[in-house]
Amino acid sequence: MGEEMKQKISDFKLKFDKSIKEVSTKEDLDKVRSLFVTSKESILITAFSEIRSADGATKKVVGELINKTKKYFIEEINKLNDKFQKEEYDNLLKKEKWDVSIEGLGFKPGTSHPLNLVIEEIRQIFTELGYEMINGTEFETDDFCFQKLNLPIGHPARDMQDTFYVDENTVLRTHCTNMTSRTLSQLAKAKDSIPANVGMLSYGNVYRRDDDDATHSHQFMQVDGLLMGENISFANLKWTLEYVCKRLFGQETVIRMRPSFFPFTEPSAEVDINCVGCNGAGCRICKFSGWIEILGSGMIAKEVFELNGIDSNKYQAIAFGWGIERIAMLKFGVTNIRDFYENNNKFLKQFKFFGK
Repeated sequence: MGEEMKQKISDFKLKFDKSIKEVSTKEDLDKVRSLFVTSKESILITAFSEIRSADGATKKVVGELINKTKKYFIEEINKLNDKFQKEEYDNLLKKEKWDVSIEGLGFKPGTSHPLNLVIEEIRQIFTELGYEMINGTEFETDDFCFQKLNLPIGHPARDMQDTFYVDENTVLRTHCTNMTSRTLSQLAKAKDSIPANVGMLSYGNVYRRDDDDATHSHQFMQVDGLLMGENISFANLKWTLEYVCKRLFGQETVIRMRPSFFPFTEPSAEVDINCVGCNGAGCRICKFSGWIEILGSGMIAKEVFELNGIDSNKYQAIAFGWGIERIAMLKFGVTNIRDFYENNNKFLKQFKFFGK
């Protein structure tokens, strides 16, 4: 039985050698692998059953021959498989050949958004002055957005706000001054432990029902400041605004304060700066007046203190607020507020040299 099985394996090997020479494709190679290695009809598989009743010596000799032959088949098949794989890669490289003379794509550095540049500059200025920067809630109650700021239900000044109502008691905040009422109410709970001076700067999105055009938007950003203490006066307000405007627009900046009206401040003042385009000479930007309105300000009204539980005889506070887009448009010479929100890469990449 042993000699007969050896002959069968030898003949099977000759048949394999003939078949492997005729292989020209990977498909042909797969058929050879199946027929000679993995098929249940392969001699290398059936031989073990046929020698089951043979003596131990025969089993050892035939078994070693089967394993040796199988190893030979697999090595020859793998050689051809590597050859076909290399040819496939070579053909693929020819089709996808890189032209090394073409300029690379490169990595374009990111840029800060111009509004973020302004926010960061304002944060730096007021942090140096001892203010804390906070970002309050955009969904606000009617109480904190209006009533605690001396704007009771039915007050005519509410019409100026053009408010988006979520429900009867909830609005999209129309100004960042909502954080002034929240701060005062929180301080009122502290009673005798109120700090000697409290400086707070609130910033973020505000919403008003406005028609969008080159200088107006239904959603924009504001920054609103509050400084409260026992010896705060209008002089503190004037010095602060003049200092900040000079930091934002240059040391040659001049401010002008005009009497105005805001329900939550008394007295109130609108603040103008000399035109950034013509330095006060008169041009299209300032409508040939030489001045540009920049922000609103004033001393916190006694009614606001009382509505929020603060003793108006003991404490005074200054307040001021302006639009971040307004500052950005003046600083960077932008004429259309919509440019800030359209994510136009050509527009945004102009600011890669700012804020460095």
